[in-house]
Amino acid sequence: MTWRQMLACAAMLPVFLPATLSAQSRGGDGYLFKKPSATFGLRIGAGQPNASSDVFDEITKDFTLGRRDFLGVNFMADLSVPLSQRLELQFTGGVNGRHADSEYRAFVDNNDLPIEQQTSLRRVPLAAGLRWNLTPAGRQVSRLAWVPSRVVPYVAVGAGAMYYNLRLRGDFVDKETMDVYPSTLKASGWGALGYGAAGATLNLRPWMGLTTEVRYDVSNASLRGDFRDFAPISLSGVGLTAGLMFRL
Repeated sequence: MTWRQMLACAAMLPVFLPATLSAQSRGGDGYLFKKPSATFGLRIGAGQPNASSDVFDEITKDFTLGRRDFLGVNFMADLSVPLSQRLELQFTGGVNGRHADSEYRAFVDNNDLPIEQQTSLRRVPLAAGLRWNLTPAGRQVSRLAWVPSRVVPYVAVGAGAMYYNLRLRGDFVDKETMDVYPSTLKASGWGALGYGAAGATLNLRPWMGLTTEVRYDVSNASLRGDFRDFAPISLSGVGLTAGLMFRL
């Protein structure tokens, strides 16, 4: 899925999801008939991998790429279940990726034209964690009325796994023979994941809010396939997202 397709999907989601899912629990303009049993969030933003391991050093040395060229669209979804007044069990998943065009820094072909490639990195975090609301998410004012708080800042931590897919496609130089040849180099796999996040939810409707979050992932994974001779790849990085939260 390209970043344009992800943006289009995110734009369409508010049309299809909210009203029918929460109609039975909706009260007046400022309350619900009961405390939500869960919340579901969808966010989109930007994610920047650290790009700090050996394989990135090699790529950025040979090709016209920098670490910032791996900045890509970040799409996140989460499901949270309240455990207490402020503590929630949270399940999160997402995808972050970028395609970056490049050429060799030191070589050109026989016609003095650039030798070009395309590098893509996709990261898919899947995790479970705990979210602590710094203020209560809402308050019960009667047996039939639950009022959401206007603003709820929070912090979260969790663990899980990170999937990655690294691919280089284009023309390459054999540094022993100086021959130019087309190829596709790729590797994929899984690594352990830990994360920390902070954010806030702004109430928009009794059944919906606007959420912004900054999150830092820590993950490393063994390289396989065409990159198996390199040290483990760093999948760590920071993401900033914003989107909608729906009370269920």
